[in-house]
Amino acid sequence: MSAHGEPIPMIARKSGSLRGEAHVPGDKSISHRSLILGALSVGETRVTGLLEGQDVLDTAKAMRAFGAQVERRGDTWHVHGVGVGGFAEPDQVIDCGNSGTGVRLIMGAMATTAITATFTGDASLNKRPMARVTDPLRLFGARSVGRSGGRLPMTIIGAADPLPVRYVTPVPSAQVKSAVLLAGLNAPGETVVIEREATRDHSERMLAGFGATINTQDTDEGRVITLQGRPELKPQTIAVPRDPSSAAFPVCAALITEGSDVLVPNIGLNPTRAGLFFTLQDMGADLTFENRREEGGEPVADLRARFSPNLKGIEVPADRAASMIDEYPVLSVVAAFAEGETYMPGVKELRVKESDRIDAMARGLRAAGLRVDDGPDWWRVHGLGHGAVPGGATVETFLDHRIAMAFLVLGLAANAPIRIDDGGPIATSFPIFEGLMTSLGADLARDTA
Repeated sequence: MSAHGEPIPMIARKSGSLRGEAHVPGDKSISHRSLILGALSVGETRVTGLLEGQDVLDTAKAMRAFGAQVERRGDTWHVHGVGVGGFAEPDQVIDCGNSGTGVRLIMGAMATTAITATFTGDASLNKRPMARVTDPLRLFGARSVGRSGGRLPMTIIGAADPLPVRYVTPVPSAQVKSAVLLAGLNAPGETVVIEREATRDHSERMLAGFGATINTQDTDEGRVITLQGRPELKPQTIAVPRDPSSAAFPVCAALITEGSDVLVPNIGLNPTRAGLFFTLQDMGADLTFENRREEGGEPVADLRARFSPNLKGIEVPADRAASMIDEYPVLSVVAAFAEGETYMPGVKELRVKESDRIDAMARGLRAAGLRVDDGPDWWRVHGLGHGAVPGGATVETFLDHRIAMAFLVLGLAANAPIRIDDGGPIATSFPIFEGLMTSLGADLARDTA
């Protein structure tokens, strides 16, 4: 079933050339953080370009439940914050829908305030592990009560007298790091997070922008991030850049669809997020960065993607995984149209996303005529080259928006149509996906057969 209603089966067929401009939605990671940090500030934060997908709308609703005023007027979102430590106890259960980012960051933001909140989500989110966040939050003095395996629904009892912590993240996860930093805002003294492998740094950039004292150093033990607790965060005016994870779909579709030339403007190129684009270039993709610039402290550019019939399989560097972890599903689609093997190591995080993304993609690709090998933290796609991918499969998406979009992209260049069981979850991150892709010339639609 869909994450938010009845299933929406969809079908994608081999398309003519894709052409035009693809104006993808705002960055989801930055959108979540804009609302949360705005709610923890004193005064009014204004946000333009906010992603209005269901995941972010659920975070906006949660901030209202904790006492902030959040409203959309015209094209601008206005957040009147309550200050660090100012969250009120919500009257209702906080439903974060499909959003692992939303629920984990919000847990962190409230865990060092003496309030209690209960969190839940949809069927997919309620299967995802939360102990990776609740374990470090316990060090601050917070308590949690949830289902077996540390799953939602879960109640967090905030620490009345929080302690600052020094925490080494056991896995590369921007969500865990961000939850700890947000909890550290209302703890006295310095909270320190140590990452052995750097992850996306939107939280650090935005905390500094809102006036927190935060320092990042690369050392022999990893990246050490030090946050001074109990600042008074200052409201900001934020222009959210467009989401590189959403841009991945029209970009990859253009690379594998004959005759295509697509421009995707104003894409965030934060180095902790842009790994996919460099990987595609390594494979021989005709992908260029135009009009490079900086907006709101984040590097951005316009991406131009042209049909690339001579893609080659590569070994993706394992240390690049954190910068493109959400893009591996659609990368595996591009790999299907490359000559030779594409090997993707260091990706065990994909096993605990909205679905087991390695398993979900492997199943669907095999059904479409590809050979796929996989292990606990790696997988390999044996590419067939341009024009040689059979297709003709009906794919289960496991309530995962990125699995759904990846297989619809596959269908645009496969020799026979690809059907997916449910496109409903796409609305969580990319509500305009269907309209945007068809405006470029993609042959995809709701499947009424």
